[in-house]
Amino acid sequence: MYSINEVATICDVTAHTLRFYDKEGLLPFVGRNGAGNRIFTDQDVVIIKVICCLKNTGMPIKEIKRYIEMLMEGEHTAKKRRQMLLDHRKEVLRQMDELKKNLNILDLKVAFYDSGKMELLSEI
Repeated sequence: MYSINEVATICDVTAHTLRFYDKEGLLPFVGRNGAGNRIFTDQDVVIIKVICCLKNTGMPIKEIKRYIEMLMEGEHTAKKRRQMLLDHRKEVLRQMDELKKNLNILDLKVAFYDSGKMELLSEI
């Protein structure tokens, strides 16, 4: 069993973030001890890492909540959850392509400044 601070460290988030996720309904699987403090299992940590991955890759909280709700419903939702992840993966790849294009522009601009050419039209 882990405390909220231990899970925060493991998942590289703050305890405040985990409390927010709980408040938003993303952690319905987390239990509480006799004092009312959240207690986390190894399986909880695995799911929280997935939640963090989805959030870090731009999935809205509403969609993450839908994913967790389906997870809690059981195995019969596995195909829908898989499709949801595949759709999100496609969006992440699109974002990566866009970032690569922007990185290329930044690299060209840095090369421009490194070249010492400061002609006005080149600046654009």
